[in-house]
Amino acid sequence: MDFKELSQLYYLNREIEADKKRLDEISSLQKNNQTNACSDEMAELKEIISSKITRLLRTRNRIERCIAKIPDSITRQIFTLRFINGLSWVQIAFHIGGGNTADGVRKRLFRHLKNSKK
Repeated sequence: MDFKELSQLYYLNREIEADKKRLDEISSLQKNNQTNACSDEMAELKEIISSKITRLLRTRNRIERCIAKIPDSITRQIFTLRFINGLSWVQIAFHIGGGNTADGVRKRLFRHLKNSKK
């Protein structure tokens, strides 16, 4: 699995959040206008959100299985914190501790990805 595939979880989460925000906006419009004109759009958006959540869960499971195969515990933690929990490099370094820097954990992750392609 490459960095782009691993990053999909982050982007799916953002899409779902944006869709939910839009759903709330439509719901507010419908309440304020006392009209059912928004009902179809709301139903369609709910369906889209549901579909994305299903895709998110599948993607998360696939990524977790991939991470579980990494032999080194620290590298597994870095991958989990980055791709499952969505933490920044600084947050990951702080969480890992042991004098690790943001640059160090980032390099370790990319080194692992590069070596796993071979």
